[in-house]
Amino acid sequence: MKQERWGNIGSKFAHLTSVHPCYNEKAHFTTARIHLPVAPRCNIQCNYCIRKLDKCEHRPGVAGSILNPQEALVRVDKYIKEMPHLRVVGIAGPGESLANEETFETLRLVHEKYPQLIKCVASNGLLLPEKAERLVEVGVTSVTVTINAVDPEIGAKIYSFVRYHDKTYKGVEGARLLIENQFLGVKKASEAGLNVKVNTVLIPEINFEQIKEVARRSAENGAILMNIIPLIPLNKFEKERAPECDELTIARTIAEEFMPQFRLCRQCRADAIGIPGFEPCGSPVQQRASGEYYHA
Repeated sequence: MKQERWGNIGSKFAHLTSVHPCYNEKAHFTTARIHLPVAPRCNIQCNYCIRKLDKCEHRPGVAGSILNPQEALVRVDKYIKEMPHLRVVGIAGPGESLANEETFETLRLVHEKYPQLIKCVASNGLLLPEKAERLVEVGVTSVTVTINAVDPEIGAKIYSFVRYHDKTYKGVEGARLLIENQFLGVKKASEAGLNVKVNTVLIPEINFEQIKEVARRSAENGAILMNIIPLIPLNKFEKERAPECDELTIARTIAEEFMPQFRLCRQCRADAIGIPGFEPCGSPVQQRASGEYYHA
C-alpha cells in the first residue's frame, strides 16, 4: 500500500523526494534539514498565525532570531560540517518567504557554495506566479504552498487581509485574490520544473468541506504531494478546536483520491535544524543527527 501511494509521485522528482524529509516517509527519519529564518515580513494575515521571536515555542511562524543572508550562510557552513545527514536547506519564514528579498539572496549564496544541497521554500502562494522563475534561478527545486480554501467565502473566514502590490484587500475580495494566485502559482511553479507540495491547515468547523476541492485543483495544476496539518488554535482562532485524529484521517483519505498524502509533518519552527523524525513533538529543542540535543 505504502509503495503504491508514494509511487504516484512519479519518477520526474524521485531524486529529490527520496531524500527530502518533508516529502518522503523514509527520509523523514534519516535526512537532516535546516530552516534559515531570514524572512520576517508577511503579506497576508492568517487568523491562526502569530509570528514571534521565541526560544521555546515549537510551531511555524516562530524563530529565535532573524538572520541576514550572510549570517544564514555561516549557519549552513557550521551545520554541514556537524551533520553528515544534512541534505536540505529551506526557508519557511517566520513570515512569507517570497515577500522578503533576503530569501532570494540567501538562496543564491547557499546555492553558489553548496549546489549539491536541496533548496526549498514555503509560501502562502500570493507572489508565486511572479516569483517562480526567480526561485529556479537561485537553485530552488521544491516549493510548499499553503492553500486552505477554494471558496473565497470560506477564505474570508481564514484570512484577515491580503497585502498585494502595495494595496490591502480584505474579506471575500482579498481571499479571492489569494486563492486565484495560489492555484496559478502552483501551475507556474510546476511548469517551471519545481516540485510542488500543498499544505492545508485543517480547521474542522470552517474548511473541512474544502479539502476535496483543494486536493483536486492542486493536483490539476501540477502539485505532486499534499500535507494536511491540524490547526494550532492561536490568534483569532484561539477558541477554534484542533481536529481530532479521526478527522485528520478522513480528510487525508478524501484528498488521497487526487494525490499522495504526507502524514508525518512536525509543523516545524522557522529555524528548525535536524532530522524531523527524531525531534520531540511539541518541544523547542532540536536534535542533531548525532543524537545530541541543542537549541537552534
